[in-house]
Amino acid sequence: MQGKTTILTLPAEEFVHPGTRACTGCGLAIAYRVGLKALGKDTILVVPPSCLTVLQGLFPVASTKLPCLNVTFASTAAAATGILAALNDQGRDHITVAAWAGDGGTGDIGLQALSGAAERGDDFIYFCYDNEGYMNTGVQRSGTTPIGAITANTPFKGKLQQKKDIPAIMAAHNLSYVAACSAAYPLDLYDKIKSCLSLPGTKYFHIHIPCPPGWGYDPRYGIKIGRLAVETGYYDLYEIVNGKFRLTAASEKLLEKRKLVPVSEYFRAQSRFRVLTDDQIAGIQQQIDQKWEGYYRQDD
Repeated sequence: MQGKTTILTLPAEEFVHPGTRACTGCGLAIAYRVGLKALGKDTILVVPPSCLTVLQGLFPVASTKLPCLNVTFASTAAAATGILAALNDQGRDHITVAAWAGDGGTGDIGLQALSGAAERGDDFIYFCYDNEGYMNTGVQRSGTTPIGAITANTPFKGKLQQKKDIPAIMAAHNLSYVAACSAAYPLDLYDKIKSCLSLPGTKYFHIHIPCPPGWGYDPRYGIKIGRLAVETGYYDLYEIVNGKFRLTAASEKLLEKRKLVPVSEYFRAQSRFRVLTDDQIAGIQQQIDQKWEGYYRQDD
């Protein structure tokens, strides 16, 4: 098993040019930059309309150095399947096909194509960068928007429904690899990508992406916000390898500490949760505590 990557051992080669069209403090810019380092130069990207389309820019001035196919919202996984078939027909099995789509293009509009590819076992990597809303089009709610979050189309009471658990949906497809990651822990993302490259079938990554304009916080605090999500137990870092679940990185360390930061600190740091009441926050805290009690029992 490979050792854990540090900032000193992270490859120096860059696959994203320094200038991008990302928002100031964008969490996706971090995850994408480090993710491409792990994927390497022999990679073809598939990207639907999303924040990443904005970040990359358009040919011939795209910021990404790797070849990329821009596709429609619903067809990301289907297009990845097509590219994979063409490469296999040419005998070019050394090239990795990697799809990068937002939460709306994954858990809502693109779920059918992704489910079909996963059921077939098509051999590519799918990354969902989850900033918990349709941020590219004006901060509308998506299936992964958390309960209580203010968006452009949930403006008064916030979203009334629970966040859709896309990693659990994908794990139900019996994939060889499913991972939950965060832009606030990029080295964990890097190591997970490297570890899954040789595994067969569809590999799924869900990356929590702090979003300053959509979540309502000062751009300089993006990493702090992302880490708070993990330190409170609100968002967990884990991997499921051939059906075996384990917490990773900071979430794994929380098993040893057995002490979570109150989730109220995470909520109060973002204006999108300004309508959450103390009773609602207490209810969410209870859900988190129950989830982590289950983790503690498994660890004993």
